[in-house]
Amino acid sequence: MTATAPRFGTALTRLLLVAAALLGAVFATASPASAHAAVTATNPKDGAVVASAPKDVDLTFSEQVAMDNKSIRVLDPNGKRADTGELLNLCSGSIVKYGVSLRDGLPKGTYTVAWQAVSADSHPVAGAFTFSIGAPSKTSVSLSAPDVGGGLVGALYDTMRYAAYAGFILFTGGGAFVLACWQRGASVRPVQRLVVGGWLTMTAATIALLLLRTPYTGSGELADAFDLDGLKAVLQTKSGAALSSRLLLLSAAALFISVLFGAYAKRENEEKKDLTYGLAVGGFVVAAGIAATWALAEHASTGIQTALAMPVAVVHLLSVATWLGGLATLLVALHLTPAVERAAVRRFSRIAFWSVAVLATTGVYQAWRQVGSWSALTGTGYGQILLVKAGLIAVLLSAAYISRRWTGQLSEHAAPEAEAASIVEQRAAEPELIEEPEPVSVPDDAKSPADRKRAQQLARQQAAMTVAREKRIRDADPQRSGLRRSVLTEAGVAVAVLAAATILSSTEPGRTQEAAAAAQSTAQVAVPDRPISIRIPFDTGGKNGKGTVRLTLDPGRTGANEMHVWTDDAAAKPLDAPEVKVAFTLTAKAIGPLPVAPERITRGHWSASGVQLPMPGDWQVSVTVRTSDIDQVTVDKNIKIG
Repeated sequence: MTATAPRFGTALTRLLLVAAALLGAVFATASPASAHAAVTATNPKDGAVVASAPKDVDLTFSEQVAMDNKSIRVLDPNGKRADTGELLNLCSGSIVKYGVSLRDGLPKGTYTVAWQAVSADSHPVAGAFTFSIGAPSKTSVSLSAPDVGGGLVGALYDTMRYAAYAGFILFTGGGAFVLACWQRGASVRPVQRLVVGGWLTMTAATIALLLLRTPYTGSGELADAFDLDGLKAVLQTKSGAALSSRLLLLSAAALFISVLFGAYAKRENEEKKDLTYGLAVGGFVVAAGIAATWALAEHASTGIQTALAMPVAVVHLLSVATWLGGLATLLVALHLTPAVERAAVRRFSRIAFWSVAVLATTGVYQAWRQVGSWSALTGTGYGQILLVKAGLIAVLLSAAYISRRWTGQLSEHAAPEAEAASIVEQRAAEPELIEEPEPVSVPDDAKSPADRKRAQQLARQQAAMTVAREKRIRDADPQRSGLRRSVLTEAGVAVAVLAAATILSSTEPGRTQEAAAAAQSTAQVAVPDRPISIRIPFDTGGKNGKGTVRLTLDPGRTGANEMHVWTDDAAAKPLDAPEVKVAFTLTAKAIGPLPVAPERITRGHWSASGVQLPMPGDWQVSVTVRTSDIDQVTVDKNIKIG
């Protein structure tokens, strides 16, 4: 059979182009992934100037974290360790607090605290802050937070997470499609390849995730993926237990697939009823167990209402797999098999409708649980990605509506040779399986290898002609062609939806972001050796104009104060703004604004001495940040001066 080069306008090419464009849009709008536990308080506070060295340094988190003796490091101005290296567990009740003791006899100057941990939903979290003993000083330590979960290891880890989701959807949804909609599909090679490919993809991705956990949550060095001691430590964590449990369940899934495409595919329709029920129950249990490995280790396992959130997450993921996995199987059946029964397409249409209904219900609950407020929906990275995902789902539902209309108009080809054509097509796709060419008669005296080879070539040509004839019949049906196009569009958008879901699962929820910001920006009442610290987001409207300004006043009382200002960009890294100005106003007494022009110390850090606040009260702090020649903004925050 002569091969024909595919044209640019082929269905596969269009699918790849649509998927690539949508994936690009999703990743372009995604903010950098961050972990889900946030620091709500530190002691000493960020930027504080204390009169004498404290006994220890501690951090309070928004949720439970995993830490060890290497998790918190205190570095002196020369970059040397100033702590004892022993982690202090200061947790009490619902308060999650860890710290380290400081060495005796520490000199005056600025100290840097660098910390790193793993949040309860399996993602790494890290950060850094400074405090000073006696007076601020120059320091050789970088103020930027450690880049955990990033780089090559982070990219590989995120890719494997996407592959695991995609593999689960393909083999779960494909198996459900065969059992519930198209039992004849169990003997169709393209469908078999799709389901088995999904299982292989998820298995390989799970093994890779297990190996990458050590560098992903620790050093960031890819070579550490083969550290056996690190792997042993990972297996003792919640994430390691979930991944190893997933591998065991995938072994059971392999048995399900072998029965589905083995004994089940060989039985006649009337003999399949009991086995269909058994496979459906067993497959559901295995699929639910695999879905639970995500729910037990990620978003649903932390935060509010975990007892309800985890089963909801399982149902949500099963609904996604049933819908999108069945959609992928239908796409394969429409493009690579001679005919798909009208009844099978209609059955899937009904199942897809109810899957979407369940998905929408559980999705709304999950969105409320993770976002928490309208402001977080538009003002946090998680909420913005969620809006992108919702928009993609709206497009997907529009395509599904068109597919449903085509399904209603779909005509059934009453071709008696449809079943035989399916077998012929399989043999044409697998020429090595053709042992005796059925359609071609060979003379008795044609016993030479050349004659047998010629007979096999004729058999393949005749098989190809049969497949081509069936394809012409199939393509002549406008309803079936329209259905293929709409399902192809659905599949392309589904790729982007899955990407958005993967990004969401590695992004700090909006509820957590707002809670952490509120805790850090709460006005402080000045006490001895405890300066006031505020945190204000800003947006100058220009390129790279979003960020956060942090300001401290020491001692935060009437009279002279030491002021420090830090500017961070949207990725929480120092932003070297061209100009920063500060003004203080006491509205109740009609005092001010009192302008202050701090001096630049280093990248993203300004300070000013002798800032005079003449009387106590509720002062308004106005900070003007300029990020370019024309882009600047002034943001305000009230503080209480004692």
